[in-house]
Amino acid sequence: MPDYEVNEDAVAQARALIDAGAYDDRTEWSEAAPSTADENTEIDERGYDGYGAWHLAVDPDASEDTKGRYKFPYGDFARVNRAALIHAKQRAAQNDHDEIEQAADDLLRRLDGKRDE
Repeated sequence: MPDYEVNEDAVAQARALIDAGAYDDRTEWSEAAPSTADENTEIDERGYDGYGAWHLAVDPDASEDTKGRYKFPYGDFARVNRAALIHAKQRAAQNDHDEIEQAADDLLRRLDGKRDE
């Protein structure tokens, strides 16, 4: 199993988006997940750093400037998706990525707290 690292910049961006109310808590991730074309547009407009900012983990063994370097997406390049956080948390738990699981759980709790305000 690869050792992924938490993408701290992505976690910070997700926190800021949640705090600003930029989240989707209704759409299933299978419906909200960006298409390949959307991913390519994000890379064209914001580069791989911009693309990576929408993923909770980085594979340090993967080549830079590749989509494969970034794991555990959490949004659609505009909003955090609650179902994506749940999916990321579950996948991380299943694959023993404890730090990523914790990051996803923290964001999920933050989002749920915001929903309850």
